[in-house]
Amino acid sequence: MNNILAIVGRPNVGKSTLYNRLIGERQSIVDDVSGVTRDRQYGTSNWNGKTFTVVDTGGFVKSTDDVFEMAIRSQVEIAIEEAHVIVFMVDVSTGITDLDDEVANMLRRTDKPVYLAVNKVDNNQRLLEANEFWAMGFENTFFLSSITGSGTGELLDAIAENIQEFEPLDSALPKFAIVGRPNVGKSSFVNALLGEERNIVTEIAGTTRDSINTHYKKFDKEFLLIDTAGIRKKAKVHENLEFYSVMRAIKAIEDCDVCIIIIDAQTGMEAQDMKIFSLAVKRNKGIVLLVNKWDLVTKETNSARDAEREIKNKLAPFNDIPVLFISVLERQRIFQAVELALEVHKNRSKKIKTSELNEIMQAAIAKYPPPSHRGKFIKIKYITQLPTYFPAFAFFCNYPDHVKENYTNYLENQLREQFDFKGVPIGVYFRKK
Repeated sequence: MNNILAIVGRPNVGKSTLYNRLIGERQSIVDDVSGVTRDRQYGTSNWNGKTFTVVDTGGFVKSTDDVFEMAIRSQVEIAIEEAHVIVFMVDVSTGITDLDDEVANMLRRTDKPVYLAVNKVDNNQRLLEANEFWAMGFENTFFLSSITGSGTGELLDAIAENIQEFEPLDSALPKFAIVGRPNVGKSSFVNALLGEERNIVTEIAGTTRDSINTHYKKFDKEFLLIDTAGIRKKAKVHENLEFYSVMRAIKAIEDCDVCIIIIDAQTGMEAQDMKIFSLAVKRNKGIVLLVNKWDLVTKETNSARDAEREIKNKLAPFNDIPVLFISVLERQRIFQAVELALEVHKNRSKKIKTSELNEIMQAAIAKYPPPSHRGKFIKIKYITQLPTYFPAFAFFCNYPDHVKENYTNYLENQLREQFDFKGVPIGVYFRKK
């Protein structure tokens, strides 16, 4: 069960502006030049208690005229196949174009929920003009202005009704997902682990196609590999490889317990890696970071310790993560990576006795009490671990709303130090006692 919402449509209809509004940050570069969204855009949105991942497809189209239409077509095909909900965006100021018609024809054939968002409806004249879009025959048609935000609430209400609560894969085994940018060595890593050429490995970025889950049972270790590295099948996704691999990575992150992120030692932690990382953190997944192709780095100029420090600086504030330097080609430290993932999985499912938690954390609070708020002293009376699928703790106190962020960070660091939550995001909440 994946909760991916893909925003599709031709260039310059306002996809990025809507995307920014949905995820609540100004992340996309929004400009009036068609095809300006270059950065790969995906983030998390929360509405009416439902959480879903929003993908702005604009960032995945190369801006040369001849591939534009083809790329948009293949994007819509991928979105139909991979997304749970599709928002089809059109622009009232241009009316229905041929490309809109073509996208509409493709979307009419899917049984997935499609919402037609008629954008730039920001005055009465345009409200009248927007009525022509009913002719496209989509039952869920919404008039909105993604710049001012009018109409977006109604659209989100309708979408939230179609988002089911996330159901994890039905298996008691630890679930590991191998994710990372194209061509960092994900398939080779899986092959080295399984000891068989399960995946076609070539030098072309993105040879890998379909997600295949593999049951691993060797050397007294057992887990499920949620493998974003499958076998190439669809020639049609060639134009949109990165878009395709992003959709697959998001799905794998949703399904797993621990995310094994592989990066390339020669390029280091890039923007796309950071996005995958922050998505895994927002989804409260365990994380192990593997730096592959370490055999190709000249050790004199770059020691592992320096490289690790550099990576962790980029990941701050949450950088309590195991980083391992590997070479899949030389089969260096492959099985150590598995040990680490199992360890992180154990940390993620760790339950701490309430008595022990209170004894240790009250000592840390006594050593460094919370700063007072407007002369009122904040007293933390009691701490308990919440029954969530990742480590989360409730601190009961008299003024829960006035605990400052730096004190929350202090408590989180103490929890990490005392109980070892390496590789796992943890939640710290304050409740009225």
